[in-house]
Amino acid sequence: MINLIWLLMILIGFVFAAVNGNIEVVTQAAFDGAATGVTVCFGLISVLVFWMGMMKMAEDAGLLARIAKLLGPVVGFLFPDVPKNHPAMGYILSNMSANLLGLGNAATPMGIKAMQQLQELNPDKQTASPAMCTLLALNTASITIIPTTLIAIRLNYHSANATEIVGTTLMATIIATLAAIIADRWYRNRALHKPPRIQKSGNPGMKG
Repeated sequence: MINLIWLLMILIGFVFAAVNGNIEVVTQAAFDGAATGVTVCFGLISVLVFWMGMMKMAEDAGLLARIAKLLGPVVGFLFPDVPKNHPAMGYILSNMSANLLGLGNAATPMGIKAMQQLQELNPDKQTASPAMCTLLALNTASITIIPTTLIAIRLNYHSANATEIVGTTLMATIIATLAAIIADRWYRNRALHKPPRIQKSGNPGMKG
């Protein structure tokens, strides 16, 4: 569906450019966008490699294990329907730890693995379970202590103070995460107290 939306946007842009006689502007924008994308990617590689290396060192030193231990009670509260020793818990903790450090690229594979494990626990394979919805909400909001990727982008564009966004990013992500948790709790309680559907009998009534 997303691919179709992007295709429609590109086609609409080409059509309007052709109608207005500015097709060369679209072509130039496409080349400029490709060049900018490559430049930004090269700028991000060094920073992401550095922080992922730091994360690996933290893992080897036991720091991530300590973070996971601290987050354990919180994760247990947020995911009450997931068994404590289930593999999904480990992936959820790794995902949250990576998001705390602003390593979205490292957090994504762990989030996908966690979703796969949660799907195995899901009794209805056609509908997302409450735990899957909780993980999606938290992963989208995600408290971020160090916005590594954003800092890397600002450095790439020669920001005078690339780290000045740390405070505002932390505040924004705290508010977003609290809002996600409140909404998740509200919908969970609503689902728990929702009366079950009563299926109507298919037997026809007696005619007198």
